[in-house]
Amino acid sequence: MIRRIVLSVIALTAVLAAPLHAQQEADDMVTAFTLDNGMDVVVIEDHRAPVVQHMVWYRAGSADEPPGQSGVAHFLEHLLFKGTDTLAPGELSATVAANGGRDNAFTSYDYTAYFQRIAADRLELMMKMESDRMVNIRLSEEEIATEREVILEERNQRTDNDPRALFREQLRAAQFLNHRYGQPVIGWRHEMETLDREDALSFYKTYYAPNNAILVVSGDVTPDEVRSLAEKYYGAIPANPDLPERFRSQDPPQTAARRMTYRDPRVAQPYVQRSYLVPERDSGAQETAAALYLLSELLGGGNTSYLANALQFDQQKAVYTGAFYSGVSLDKTNFTFLIVPAQGVSLQEAEDALDATFRKFLQEGVDEEQLERIKLQLRASEIYARDNVDGIANRYGRALTSGLTVQDVQDWPKILQSVTADEILAAAREFLQPEASVTGWMMRPEEVTQ
Repeated sequence: MIRRIVLSVIALTAVLAAPLHAQQEADDMVTAFTLDNGMDVVVIEDHRAPVVQHMVWYRAGSADEPPGQSGVAHFLEHLLFKGTDTLAPGELSATVAANGGRDNAFTSYDYTAYFQRIAADRLELMMKMESDRMVNIRLSEEEIATEREVILEERNQRTDNDPRALFREQLRAAQFLNHRYGQPVIGWRHEMETLDREDALSFYKTYYAPNNAILVVSGDVTPDEVRSLAEKYYGAIPANPDLPERFRSQDPPQTAARRMTYRDPRVAQPYVQRSYLVPERDSGAQETAAALYLLSELLGGGNTSYLANALQFDQQKAVYTGAFYSGVSLDKTNFTFLIVPAQGVSLQEAEDALDATFRKFLQEGVDEEQLERIKLQLRASEIYARDNVDGIANRYGRALTSGLTVQDVQDWPKILQSVTADEILAAAREFLQPEASVTGWMMRPEEVTQ
């Protein structure tokens, strides 16, 4: 056992000894180009296994929905598994399964994505079917009614039956008063109930076009092979000349702290969650986002973080603490704290302890050794991420649909390594201000607030 541990440490040290070389090698395996109709294509080569991941990402998510139609992007995602002019309902997924692969789709605020993971020699079949449903979807009123019930039941299971999901939904709505990020991706129930065939087809005809899509292919492929197939299947589809500019209503500056209390008899463990409105990763200017990401790791990235050491182990005020930042977003995003109080500690005491600990962090400054450990871990995870064709394809797809470029994705690891302790503290002081926050208490009805 000891010998295996020693060998593992030696192997990790060897991997980390040349991280820049490994990153350069990874960069060289990514090729990007644009078809004549405006469709962007990204090819990520990995020839270690005869497997390919084929993904089509649309720059259209729940934040792009018309007012009063929340949930239509996710609704359409479901409907795309129905029939087309040449495919019977369910035939696409059945064909993928019959060929030993798997497929699915997902919707977020800034994108909707469809993917198949399959043997590399089946790539052409995937492109043929996916390009078909980009333009030839056929929907009956019966299918609309059936699938509407499916998404309503999905909301029942994932949101309405989960007090934590309902709490987060309300917290987000309180953070984004005017921006569409304030509505749930799955939709508000009262609007989901009214979604019809016209709503779905209108969203489809507006946004499902090659000049609003990104094809990401990762795995055992070459750029020339992908280009040839993409031109044959996707390149034959005309661009949408009426594709609207990607405009979202923006929130006014937040100038006052907001608070909410959510009570539910199903709450198993009360907790405090606070989110701040902060910048996202911007193309060509990712340094602020990198500082915020490292700040979240220092404060709440596991059991060795600043909050965990102070609140869980030293003061024993909490059984869990966390800090989270996800910068891949077209518009402003959140920096979030979460604290679950220990037995006998009230939510008010937990919140006060969180505030005092964060103030102490700002006074003491960043632990340089801890920062270097985090950067070392990031270098390792960046190298190991190359082994996952699914993960790396998702990384590029999320970034490109959120306003970033291939170069931004490749620059991100180097930017993270360049961020200094002073820059992290400056970001914390500038953006984690009370007037930019929403604080929520999740609790049982009978609990007192003090």
